Amino acid sequence: MASEDERSVDELFAELPEKWQRALEEVGMGLPELRRIAAGPDGMRRVRAILAEFSEPTSEGRPARNGYGGGTPVWPWARLFLVAAASVAVCLLSSLFIGKAAAFVGLVLGLPVFWVAFKTRDSRGAPVARYVTAAAYLVLVLVGSYFANAWYLQLRGVEQTVTIAAPTHQWTHGTRETYCRVRLRDGSVHEVIDNKQNCADRVGRTTTAVVDPAGHYKPSLGTKSDIGGVLEGYVCLGAAAVLVLAPVTVVVMGRRNRYGQAIGAGAAG
Repeated sequence: MASEDERSVDELFAELPEKWQRALEEVGMGLPELRRIAAGPDGMRRVRAILAEFSEPTSEGRPARNGYGGGTPVWPWARLFLVAAASVAVCLLSSLFIGKAAAFVGLVLGLPVFWVAFKTRDSRGAPVARYVTAAAYLVLVLVGSYFANAWYLQLRGVEQTVTIAAPTHQWTHGTRETYCRVRLRDGSVHEVIDNKQNCADRVGRTTTAVVDPAGHYKPSLGTKSDIGGVLEGYVCLGAAAVLVLAPVTVVVMGRRNRYGQAIGAGAAG
């Protein structure tokens, strides 16, 4: 049997578990690169040092350096993104049926998102990424659920002439509130999203409203330019970008850190 010093690069690499081989290849230290290093001065010693250093954090019984693992697994952060994205999608879709109350759906679905976030392994940048991801999620579900109707009407709504119908009245927190209603061309009567105009003394008059052809959202008095929600849309786009970039950044930083440790060990060897 060949001694430790007599084994080739291919033999040393083949002895590694398959998951370690894949991890080395992901950071550019696969078999071709190891062969190149081995061909240089004191090459085999450097190769052995790289393999030993790279596999150290995943060896059982060895403590993580400085309280962190040597590498950053992709799956926990990918899982965080998938859970957060799915929760945001469910929250926004629920606004089709329950309107702005979808914010409560988003808050409830935030519990598994936060749990998954804090189950990710510590690595460089991980603590900040957790809080940033959680903040981005809250922005998406709170702002998104409130303005989803505005964005939907901007995209799918149709401007049409409607007739002001008799309003309804309800008591809210001790105050009698008036809720404007309009009659559409098909004869149906609907409350509007916001009471932007005094409609109590305008019954029977015509005005312009943006109407959802599918009937998911209430009509909005005025034209599409009056709906608003543009600034909030950009805010949510930024939050969505953060939701994607935060996990990706942590993984990339962890991989670069691990690659640097391996190269440093090889040079020191």
